[in-house]
Amino acid sequence: MTPVAIRVKKRRDTLRKAGLRPVQIWVPDTRAKGFDEECRRQAMLVALADTHEPDIASFLDAAAADLDGWEA
Repeated sequence: MTPVAIRVKKRRDTLRKAGLRPVQIWVPDTRAKGFDEECRRQAMLVALADTHEPDIASFLDAAAADLDGWEA
């Protein structure tokens, strides 16, 4: 095992002992063709939804306020 691999293993073992586990997360590739257009399309849909449902902002504010005291 290389020194880097040993360090990585030690770090991962420490994290596991702390009750954590590794996860793999797949996210959209921001370099992909059409990514920016898709972002604009989705943002427009959200903006339109806000105009059709004005109560959503107060709902989201109330939901965010309910997070007080939660640990990250």
